[in-house]
Amino acid sequence: MKNNINIAIIGLGQIGIYLYKELNSKIKEIEKKTGKKIKIVAISAKNKNKKRIYPINKKIFYKNPLHIFKKEKIDILFECIGLSDGISKKIVETALINKIHVITPNKTLIAKHGDYLAKLAEKKRVNLEFEASVAGGIPVLRTIKEGLATNKINKVYGILNGTTNYILSEMESSGENFETVLKKAQKLGYAEPGNPKLDLNGFDAFAKIRILSALSFNTKIAKSKCIMEGIENIKAEDIKIANKLDLRVKLLGISEIINNKLFETVHPCLVSKNTYIGNVNGVMNAVIIEGKPVGESVLQGEGAGPGPTSSSLLSDLLSILRGNIKYPFGISSIKRKSINSFNNDNYTNSLYLRFEVKDKQGVLSSITNRLAKYKISVNRIIQTPDKKNKKATIIIITHKTTEINIKNCLSFFKKNKDILKFPTLIRLYN
Repeated sequence: MKNNINIAIIGLGQIGIYLYKELNSKIKEIEKKTGKKIKIVAISAKNKNKKRIYPINKKIFYKNPLHIFKKEKIDILFECIGLSDGISKKIVETALINKIHVITPNKTLIAKHGDYLAKLAEKKRVNLEFEASVAGGIPVLRTIKEGLATNKINKVYGILNGTTNYILSEMESSGENFETVLKKAQKLGYAEPGNPKLDLNGFDAFAKIRILSALSFNTKIAKSKCIMEGIENIKAEDIKIANKLDLRVKLLGISEIINNKLFETVHPCLVSKNTYIGNVNGVMNAVIIEGKPVGESVLQGEGAGPGPTSSSLLSDLLSILRGNIKYPFGISSIKRKSINSFNNDNYTNSLYLRFEVKDKQGVLSSITNRLAKYKISVNRIIQTPDKKNKKATIIIITHKTTEINIKNCLSFFKKNKDILKFPTLIRLYN
């Protein structure tokens, strides 16, 4: 690689503008570590005159990012727009075709088009780097690709979304409800101010699980339908009850090989306060990798925000500047195989079920009879009456059961007039 490197940054949102500032302030440090002198020669975003936290050089601004390829000689391009398709895909595709290295924190793009883009990068003998797409500043992808390269990984799981982990931790410590804590998270910059839906409904964590699966198991990115649930239905009372049971609610992403089939899921879990994962709080992320011969590896750090994300983006940059042309997913695209998916209906867990019911005789027995009909055995019952409003809360902890059993069983409760709203379900992890 030549000594003078031209860089373009496309997208100047929270991540892009912070990266722009970091690159400009670390030119000498990067040269010292790699022997390469970098120069930002092009930037692009929707609005040239938008008020930004750091000033930009308007002389190198392009309204249409595709014009950059015709006007400038780019060596490395950062894509920080964040869409799964459209201009994000077009930019990355065009860069790779033109033999330009690409670095991106865009997990939705990689989760959807990673196989195709990796194959293109390999064909053009350039890098496609996406360390920042999973777990912010934690070097989890590089650890899997390089540090654990000779290990046979059979499971990877953890807390992969800092926004939801902050909300659940704050609901527990403050006792406040979901809506109040969400507003707090938005004010602190932990949640999108406009529409944080993709964090809250589990989609963000699920895109990351798909990337982790492909890397860990040397497979193509899975396309099968999976269990994906967010935290929107978790209420303050669930957090309080969990606390009394010495449990905590965490949104976990889980990927493992079961009977030579791939199982991927994202959903809230009740975990013991005595476990490692039960004590990862606030905006922290944690990834646990199980493999042979290494055993269990744990990586923890800040998973959200421009600082941690830029740290990973710069790590990818230094890797490229040192001349490492690597397979984006650790091994050649030709050697990555498709894998059959584990049947979600056979997924087993103990369950926490919260029922809000009319306080009258026979309601509890109608619930337990229904559970028994579907081979769901009860481990524990907690009943709290509300005499004033003639209501009661019933908490049932079950023994292990399958997804199909609980799905078929719960459908009945929609029609039962003594049950005031559809029961809240949280799976117990391990």
